[in-house]
Amino acid sequence: MPSHPLPQAVELMISPAKILPLGSDARVFNNCSLIVDKGKIIAISPTAQAHKTYTPQDHIILSEHVLMPGLINAHGHSAMTLLRGYADDLPLTQWLQEYIWPAENRWVNEHFVQDGTELAIAEMLKSGTTCYSDMYFYPETSAQVAHTSGIRAQITCPILDFPTPCARTPDEAINKCLALHDRYLDIERITVGFGPHAPYTVSDEIFERIGILSAERQAPIQVHLHETAQEVSEAIRNTGERPISRLHKLGVITPLTQCVHMTTLNDHDIERLSQSGASVIHCPESNLKLASGLCPTQQLLDAGITVGLGTDGAASNNDLDLFGELHTAALIGKLSANSASAINAYQALHMATLGGAKALGIGHLTGSLDIGKACDAIAIKLDDLSSLPLYNLASQLVYTHQSRQVSDVWVEGKRLLQDGKLCTLNEDNIKHRAKAWATKIS
Repeated sequence: MPSHPLPQAVELMISPAKILPLGSDARVFNNCSLIVDKGKIIAISPTAQAHKTYTPQDHIILSEHVLMPGLINAHGHSAMTLLRGYADDLPLTQWLQEYIWPAENRWVNEHFVQDGTELAIAEMLKSGTTCYSDMYFYPETSAQVAHTSGIRAQITCPILDFPTPCARTPDEAINKCLALHDRYLDIERITVGFGPHAPYTVSDEIFERIGILSAERQAPIQVHLHETAQEVSEAIRNTGERPISRLHKLGVITPLTQCVHMTTLNDHDIERLSQSGASVIHCPESNLKLASGLCPTQQLLDAGITVGLGTDGAASNNDLDLFGELHTAALIGKLSANSASAINAYQALHMATLGGAKALGIGHLTGSLDIGKACDAIAIKLDDLSSLPLYNLASQLVYTHQSRQVSDVWVEGKRLLQDGKLCTLNEDNIKHRAKAWATKIS
């Protein structure tokens, strides 16, 4: 008689009602299971067959859920959660110069960054984010908090021409960044790159050095760019050229570069971006709140430019809910393109997942539930009143607010949220410390 192969031992099997991979296959899988071993996805198999083929150490049944890739918050300033609501309803320049920078100079230290970053990560995990990019002071502290929590992160070290809470000069900031980059070189879950703040706060000499070091180390660059019309007009008046043209000449606009905001673009800017291979990080709610402008996302996508989504910091948003962000991105994308078919639901989901991963240079690791990638996944319960009836899954995920329905989160196959409860962070302790900071700063 023919022998039957023994079931393969694996670490994890997740059996939801639906799986939305958002990768190489645009289909929705019904009554299938995600098979995970050593933190990587090895198969998506019909659940009835999976029981015969695999013996998991842990089998999780989610009969009313969709399993999808975790969201990627491609731009933010995580510790600024402790300045949430501190200075609202102000234009960008006044907000920064009269309120945020003075508050940071007075209060920001390593303890502020640790407590604020933990608060940010907790908020992001509970709303379905499995990877985020951070640009803030004391990046070594941010990196350590991210590493301990289990989340995936890109840490970009802030670099400015003037002293900051953690570096007296831009050269000191660059040297610290290089040391941190080398420290995490062998840790796949943490990427370290350069964070030159903006064209109006960083000199040509420093930008040139960053461009050279980025190419040498293959380290990402993230920069606020073309954030407002005022920024662009002042750059033309002061330098005779648009900021993106200046940075291109300095060797900073490359496939390793992530351009944040990009609200004020002309056809030449878009062509330059397309030719360079640089990515755009769209932060719709922050741009709206600060009246910075609208990013022409459909034009960028049509030009073949990779677009990810970010919340920006909680001081200018004021939440880190990426489901809210992709909802807003879809709506204002239609308005800015003057077309109801622009930024359709699937495009919005793509920007928040695989688009963000590609923008951060980690699309080969995460961003979709494809075989060989890390199991960075979230489960969303579909039985809420606002989720019924269900005709189109992508539409439901984009046009209704689903963050409150996120029940479970995995990063590299490790469960970080279980039935709405954090597994690696102490929520009560985080709340206590956030309230203590509010009392001190007030």
